[in-house]
Amino acid sequence: MALPNPYLQYQQQQVYTSPQDKLLIMLYDGAIKFCHQAKRAMQNKETEEAHIFIIKAEKIIEEFMDTLDMKYEVAHKLYALYEYMHRRLVEANIKKDTVIIDEVLDFLSDLRRTWAEAAAKAKKEGKV
Repeated sequence: MALPNPYLQYQQQQVYTSPQDKLLIMLYDGAIKFCHQAKRAMQNKETEEAHIFIIKAEKIIEEFMDTLDMKYEVAHKLYALYEYMHRRLVEANIKKDTVIIDEVLDFLSDLRRTWAEAAAKAKKEGKV
């Protein structure tokens, strides 16, 4: 019987034990990483690889959409933004367009930065 990958075990443990704010940042990091990988694959004409990475980024955005608490006004605005990014990723996948990937990366990076700042502020104020 093969031993499990210790790095994979560490990653899983990180997910299972991390607070909500860290999980959110980890998901943003993943989506950003997959978009960069998709862009690099497109530039190298590796269309199947690009497709796989875009799908991974789409899945993370779908998770963001699925977990919003829609009783808050901001959730509706975030949903619309996530929906737009998802649609643009589908378009980037079809057209193999790195410019669209860059657009989505800008949104993801801005949102990640905003959530990280909000989490740090909440922690500083003792709200987490």
